[in-house]
Amino acid sequence: MDRPEFHRLAERELNEAAQYYDVEEPGLGSSFLQEIDRCLESIEAYPEAGAILRGSVRRRLLRGFPYALLYRIKPSGIRILAVMNLKRRPGYWVGRE
Repeated sequence: MDRPEFHRLAERELNEAAQYYDVEEPGLGSSFLQEIDRCLESIEAYPEAGAILRGSVRRRLLRGFPYALLYRIKPSGIRILAVMNLKRRPGYWVGRE
């Protein structure tokens, strides 16, 4: 299976979070991106292991960061819908495909 595809807003969330962490502490953004990669590999290996959040949308929590990857399994592959900060309003991503 190909690497998961990111919704454009999920990609923006990913980049903004990494930049935020680098400003807070140099190198922390890289650690965040490494954890994103680990989580993506886990999703690729076990796509159905993520908890069902709503409908067919699943969630995988990141380790060490208050974030989750929200994704949907499609016939064409895995689509990351949101890189969700767990402290933000919870349903802001609803409606993304």
